[in-house]
Amino acid sequence: MSKSGILMVRIRIFAVASLVALAGACSRPGPEAPRPAPPQSVQIVRVLQKPLERFITVSGSLFAQEQTPISARVAGRVHRLPADLGSRVRAGDLLAEMEPRDYELRVQQSRALLGQARARLGLPLEGDEEQVDLEGTSLVKEAQAILAQARGDQERLRELFRQGIASTSELEGSNASFAVAQSRLTDALEEARTRAAVLQQRRAEYELARKQLADTRITAPFAGIISERRASLGQHLEVGASLFTLVQADPLRLRVEVPERDAPRVAAGQAVRLRLTGDTNVHAGTVRRLSPSLLESSRMLVVEADVPASGSLRPGAFARAEIVVESGHLALTVPPEAVVTFAGVEKVFLQEDGKALERRVTTGDRGTGWVEVIAGLKIGDRVIRTPAGLVNGRAIQVSEPAPTTGS
Repeated sequence: MSKSGILMVRIRIFAVASLVALAGACSRPGPEAPRPAPPQSVQIVRVLQKPLERFITVSGSLFAQEQTPISARVAGRVHRLPADLGSRVRAGDLLAEMEPRDYELRVQQSRALLGQARARLGLPLEGDEEQVDLEGTSLVKEAQAILAQARGDQERLRELFRQGIASTSELEGSNASFAVAQSRLTDALEEARTRAAVLQQRRAEYELARKQLADTRITAPFAGIISERRASLGQHLEVGASLFTLVQADPLRLRVEVPERDAPRVAAGQAVRLRLTGDTNVHAGTVRRLSPSLLESSRMLVVEADVPASGSLRPGAFARAEIVVESGHLALTVPPEAVVTFAGVEKVFLQEDGKALERRVTTGDRGTGWVEVIAGLKIGDRVIRTPAGLVNGRAIQVSEPAPTTGS
């Protein structure tokens, strides 16, 4: 066979083999088309309006309503100490007493001097009436009588002198006696005024002695608790020495600092809720005092609230508080697990035509079991409660009736 014949045979064999291979490939079945994913079981909640409170979260410390050191008002030895650390006292209760004997003697001495001053003005030794008619005192009356006698002698001698019976020397003597009597009356009035002034001085000394005797008894200026005792029985103290520290612990003062941006929203009378570190109890209070200006160093507003005392609240404790600046505000809410956050974008999934529809939202305040939705939803929207693993357009199946998130 020639070379050309051999080549033609090979071409025919290759063509037959290609046709057989193509026929075999066409006879095998192709890959199956992807089946649609089964609907995902979800729970649905309806979006309704709910009355909410808007509040400012701050932190601060508790202080006593009043706190003052109790000091000795007179010097002396501590005679009694009825109060001690932790003692609860009422206003006027005895806290301490200084040795009173020295001050009792001073009262007796000043009383005697006062009686002496009253007697020099013709008043009874005892009594509070100290209005004195200076011209009615014995000293002034005596001077007035002498003056009246001198005036009469002067007039008689003048008449006798005109008649030529009395001499010039006798007339001059009567004139001198009259002048001396006038001077004595003036001195008597001045002496009476001096004695009246001494009476006032003795009265002041007597009242001061009585006050010092009363100051030996140190009493509570207000109801409270003794937080510190610094004196001991028998100890000698000078004036102003501290004996106790008294605190008024009901109500307590909660002092917080509010940022400048929130300061215009705070006003007296607003409700306050606070918690202590490690304590689950919520305590209520009321805003009572606001600083008239911001702190220059931090641009914060100092706010004080009164909080009724309870067993776990003590001065000096640290507290986290919420100042309720608005109540009864109607807002749209969803459960917090319904909101998905990715790359700073918040979104929820709605139920629409049996599928999950992605919707971007803007949230606001948060609370236990709810998140406020400011934009992106409307009343009645059906929101998927837990959209874990959902993608936009995924088929869904509601597993239970739709509960509500508000009222």
